[in-house]
Amino acid sequence: MKTASVVLSLAFVGVSAFAANDMQLLKKVKESGIKAIPQSQLELLKLVDDPNNPITEKKVELGKKLYFEPRLSKSGLISCNTCHNLGMGGADGVAAAIGHKWTANPAHLNSPTVYNSVLNKVQFWDGRSPHLEDQAQGPIQAGPEMAAPKELVVARVTSMPEYVEEFKSAYGDKVKIDFKLIADTIAVFERTLVTPSRFDDFLHGDLNALTPAEKEGLNLFVDKGCVSCHNDIGLGGTMQPFQVAKKYKFASLGGFQGDKNGMVKTPTLRNIEETAPYFHNGAIWSLADAVKEMGSVQLGINISDKESKKIVTFLKALTGDKPEVSYPILPVSTPKTPKPDMN
Repeated sequence: MKTASVVLSLAFVGVSAFAANDMQLLKKVKESGIKAIPQSQLELLKLVDDPNNPITEKKVELGKKLYFEPRLSKSGLISCNTCHNLGMGGADGVAAAIGHKWTANPAHLNSPTVYNSVLNKVQFWDGRSPHLEDQAQGPIQAGPEMAAPKELVVARVTSMPEYVEEFKSAYGDKVKIDFKLIADTIAVFERTLVTPSRFDDFLHGDLNALTPAEKEGLNLFVDKGCVSCHNDIGLGGTMQPFQVAKKYKFASLGGFQGDKNGMVKTPTLRNIEETAPYFHNGAIWSLADAVKEMGSVQLGINISDKESKKIVTFLKALTGDKPEVSYPILPVSTPKTPKPDMN
């Protein structure tokens, strides 16, 4: 009996030591500026809602249809989901976004994920849009993307009685369906695409939510300085100087230089394992290689293969639970609906 008591006491000490280490890691992570997605639906709604256009079930459903609607493009073939595929991590899986007439993005820019994009402080790689409502207007009109003038988009949508009735139901009978409202409604849907993960459970105090290997990788992630850019709730989404310590080895691909000050939007690390290829120009396909390149370019340090592998183990714990999105049945075109234009 005495031997058993000693063994149990030693085991308790060991467990207590692990718990203390985990608590210390949790404190370190929070002090680094990383925050959790709220567990409370009310708190989450406060975080993602736009008071100027509050989220409602009807707006979300209509926004979802418009998000999947290829007739918002000039050709009638490209929807928001084409480049921000909700079944593929909210991205498209290619290095440079492909748009109208099979045109690759002129600056060889990679499509960022739409998941958790509401958590970004700015939108687009150069941060030119302050929020999702403004961002949604850009790709629809851009020549290399959906290439649809505002007037064409409005004409397509208003030519279908089902859409007109849904807008009235969502916004009231006197609603004016213009281009801005169409983009705003898409943004309402996008605001709901938040993906809490086991990492958030850890931040909320569940010390067993991450494996020992994931915790080791998280500790390295903080100690190496990755949190200097990848912080807050989105683990990214702010404008940061790029090529701080060394030139990015694929900098010439596409020629993108960021905003006027050379600042580039830091991509979110949430669901990062699902959104290859990486960097603004999609030049690196391996997540481990991306980690090592960031160490060199941004931090001026060498991250070894072993260290990179450990950090990647943690990054995979950021893969979150996706909201269930069923593919919508879209309204039928009418004789008044402008025809697809491939030119």
